[in-house]
Amino acid sequence: MAAKYDDPTSEMSDPAVVGETVDVLAEIAGGGRALELGIGTGRIALPLAGRGVPVHGIDLSRAMVDQMRTKPGGDAIDVTIGDFATTKVDGTFSLAFLVFNTIMNLTTQEAQVACFRNVADHLEPGGCFIIEVMVPELRRLPHGQNIVPYQASPTGWAYDVYDVATQGTTSNYVRIVDGVGSYRSIPFRYVWPSELDLMAQLAGLRLRDRWDGWNRMPFTHESRQHVSVWEKQIG
Repeated sequence: MAAKYDDPTSEMSDPAVVGETVDVLAEIAGGGRALELGIGTGRIALPLAGRGVPVHGIDLSRAMVDQMRTKPGGDAIDVTIGDFATTKVDGTFSLAFLVFNTIMNLTTQEAQVACFRNVADHLEPGGCFIIEVMVPELRRLPHGQNIVPYQASPTGWAYDVYDVATQGTTSNYVRIVDGVGSYRSIPFRYVWPSELDLMAQLAGLRLRDRWDGWNRMPFTHESRQHVSVWEKQIG
């Protein structure tokens, strides 16, 4: 996926979206170091580093990091290859963050809990952990249905399959290019805001803010995503 991951036409690549995200992260970093879990191709890390924030990344995929290295400034960012739920790096940080639903790439509750504890070990007292993630869309499931489609065109379809007993889900993509079809399925584990708060509590973090998005609008029962900020307690 690495070679095709960056899509300049996608919403996640929109300069306004990236800029709004980086504004919040730079403010909360407060001049300190930032640790990005799942740094990938550097969509957020590169502009954040461009704002003067020292960024260190963790990622399991060498291929994704190799894509970042080809971009201006990509060679200047230190990256540790490994599982961000457990991988340790040197030093402490004023900010750690996971964006674009990446917490759900950890497909067990045990791994997600370990991630919070790993982050807490890397944060300075008063440092913050930020997660951007969807709210599970179970309200869109009619009784007896486990599939939520979210893209449909003559050349492609995308849909999520939910297992409400295990909180497992897969995102599935069907594409037709020049008459040739392809299919791809990616596993995730969806997680509720209250469950994340308990994971944070177990790791010694407390909720500081929760917004509907990077625009800091209030999180409500109608929100389909949230940006949450937990703070490492002092003492």
